[in-house]
Amino acid sequence: MKLKNIKPFCFLISGLLLIVSCKKDFLSVTPTDRVPETAIKGDSSLFESFVTNRYLGAILQNKEGEGSPPGFGRGFEYSMWSSITNESIYNNDDDTWMIQRGSLAPENLGFAGVLWGRSYRSIRECNYALANITALNMSQGHKDLLIAELKFIRAFRYHDLIRNYGGVVLMGDKVTGLTDNLADPSLFTKASIKECIDYVSAELDAAAQKLPLNNGSNWQLGRATKGAALALKSRLLLYAASPLYGGVVTWQQAADAAKAVMDLNKYSIYQGGYNKLFLTPDNGEIIFERLYARNARHVCLEIANGPNGYNAWGGNLPLQNLVDNYEMDNGKPITDPSSGYDPKNPYVNRDPRFAATVLYNGATYRGSTIETFTPGGKDSKDGPSNWNTSKSGYYLKKFMDDTNPIDNPWDIAGLQPWIYFRYAEILLNYAEAKNEVSGPDASVYAAINSIRSRASVNMPAVSGLSQGDMRLVIRNERQIELAFEEHRYYDVRRWKIAEITENVPAYGVEINKDANGKFTYKQKIALDGRHFETKHYWLPIPRTEIQASNGLLKQNTGY
Repeated sequence: MKLKNIKPFCFLISGLLLIVSCKKDFLSVTPTDRVPETAIKGDSSLFESFVTNRYLGAILQNKEGEGSPPGFGRGFEYSMWSSITNESIYNNDDDTWMIQRGSLAPENLGFAGVLWGRSYRSIRECNYALANITALNMSQGHKDLLIAELKFIRAFRYHDLIRNYGGVVLMGDKVTGLTDNLADPSLFTKASIKECIDYVSAELDAAAQKLPLNNGSNWQLGRATKGAALALKSRLLLYAASPLYGGVVTWQQAADAAKAVMDLNKYSIYQGGYNKLFLTPDNGEIIFERLYARNARHVCLEIANGPNGYNAWGGNLPLQNLVDNYEMDNGKPITDPSSGYDPKNPYVNRDPRFAATVLYNGATYRGSTIETFTPGGKDSKDGPSNWNTSKSGYYLKKFMDDTNPIDNPWDIAGLQPWIYFRYAEILLNYAEAKNEVSGPDASVYAAINSIRSRASVNMPAVSGLSQGDMRLVIRNERQIELAFEEHRYYDVRRWKIAEITENVPAYGVEINKDANGKFTYKQKIALDGRHFETKHYWLPIPRTEIQASNGLLKQNTGY
């Protein structure tokens, strides 16, 4: 861990978020510059604000003093995690291309470079709060709630470390300061993957026992609940049962963890439309989300990802690799000769989630039609702002709110949430784990088909499959249902198929329109040089962290 991340605390909290009863009715406070430890330890409101601040690391405020609700600082950055997978590429790099091209090194992790330091900083901050909460003037019941919340936040940070680095250093409840023995090997000794999984699972069990089932008047929307803790455990154990992790837990344990969320009988598949799911905060499918307050700093997704013909920036561009995995609406893959797929009219009669996720040539958008063809297409290199033209021939539709402006959007930042856990993921977790245990029994079919049959999707039910065929269906369903939600990167790695999927070129489409208005479609390379090696299953630990430990922290294999 970098020494700068273990310096004595004088906490920077710009705009403390106090507990409120309504997700939009945030208390306006005067921003503070630096709050000393004595103030935090002596004021229960400040202490609770410090706890909620741990979701972000820092609360972002607008000019009126309103803070954003809790939620980890992920998912609203310009380049998404999808753009270091075979789902998309980022139009203007943003430190993603070098990862796509397999140039990761301890000296340069590009887009992924902040994970190690950010995670351990947050873990230390949680440990600090846990070490000082006992003496706080607060009821024991509320202390128990905050302790559970801190354990959840700390567990989330460890899960982020484990899924990126494998076995990592477990700090326990230790709060390290500059007066401690920084040459102590225990500060830099990595635990095994099993030890890490066991520790975080136990922490989540403890958190789930004390966290409330619901957000409400006394527990702000966006804060962790019992369902959030159990959902995180479900994801963690699914990973732990997978080949990359050596199956350090059983598939049955992974299935049981997902079933624990299902048995809460609280969540359900949202029926208001697949596209609207991502624009509707606090709907019944969402288990844990990051919310936004009006005018709080929130990257305007529409200008960041919209087509150049609308003066937007392109951003995260879906790849043909993803597009080709959407089935026809009859449930057959486009490679099946009986599917009805027409390569001369490739976007007709596809799984409805395709049009809700990807903007393609001919798609209706903001009262007009997407034109990625040449010559003359307004969303091609022949259109305005042509430096932002899509390199793949596609633009992102998912998460976008068409009622938000693209031009000059800065004072009207969108309110769409960023969803960390939703019920569809849990059903997919369960189906995958249970299928590995016993093959596709009735509960596996029920989980998969409840997702495929959601209103506005209505894909045919799957039936009569072997265990191997169901495995392929589940993997494809995860890619389609969870596209752009930070799953694909980890899925292909935990399944140990990244050496196949990540060594396929990043494909796009080139569309030509002739004088008669007829389109021809030709595959092209959207980003050259994609490359994956075995060592890339885990990230390298930043070189600066290795150096700060005086060699006590061991680098991941291959770097």
